[in-house]
Amino acid sequence: ALAGDDLDGKRVALDGLRGHVVVLNVWGSWCGPCRAEADDLVRIDRETRERGIRFLGINTRDPDRAAARSFVRAHGIDFPSLHDPTGELLLRFPPALLNPQAIPSTLVIDRRGRIAVSIGGAVTGDELGPLLSRVLEEAS
Repeated sequence: ALAGDDLDGKRVALDGLRGHVVVLNVWGSWCGPCRAEADDLVRIDRETRERGIRFLGINTRDPDRAAARSFVRAHGIDFPSLHDPTGELLLRFPPALLNPQAIPSTLVIDRRGRIAVSIGGAVTGDELGPLLSRVLEEAS
């Protein structure tokens, strides 16, 4: 169960996305590799939304929501991000699947809520696209 307030203070829960393939991306506004991958994530989000893929971010170690919101605006990110200034949400995952020290990190969660892919470090659209296609095919 992963839930919390997004960058605007609205409640967001991962279980509300059940039935969709979900890309869960952990990022911080202070993180250089996060900036490098952001535009690819936005592009893949927009290209795959009609196929039933949803994106959810976890903004971590940004004590101030303003810095995170500025990052979101600068990159045109449309998907919600949970605000996790202390990393508490990250600690709910087994470290082998989501190392709280490896930022950025990305998980792909299948339609049944199982973690299908775990990526430590920045991911490109060229890497993520085929992984999403495979998870979509498996879930059909």
